[in-house]
Amino acid sequence: MSLQSHLVELKKRHSDLERKLEEAMRHPSTDSLEIASLKRQKLQLKDQIERLRSGSTLH
Repeated sequence: MSLQSHLVELKKRHSDLERKLEEAMRHPSTDSLEIASLKRQKLQLKDQIERLRSGSTLH
């Protein structure tokens, strides 16, 4: 997989998580742990995208 296609896939996953998070936050019955997990996943993807953009592949 090329770097560009990998970035596109990560951005898509980030957007999907953003939609899931927004939906979860609209429902008062959503568990706060689930919301925290979605936020954590979203942040990890954002960090990964930024690392790839900057040319650093270190974890």
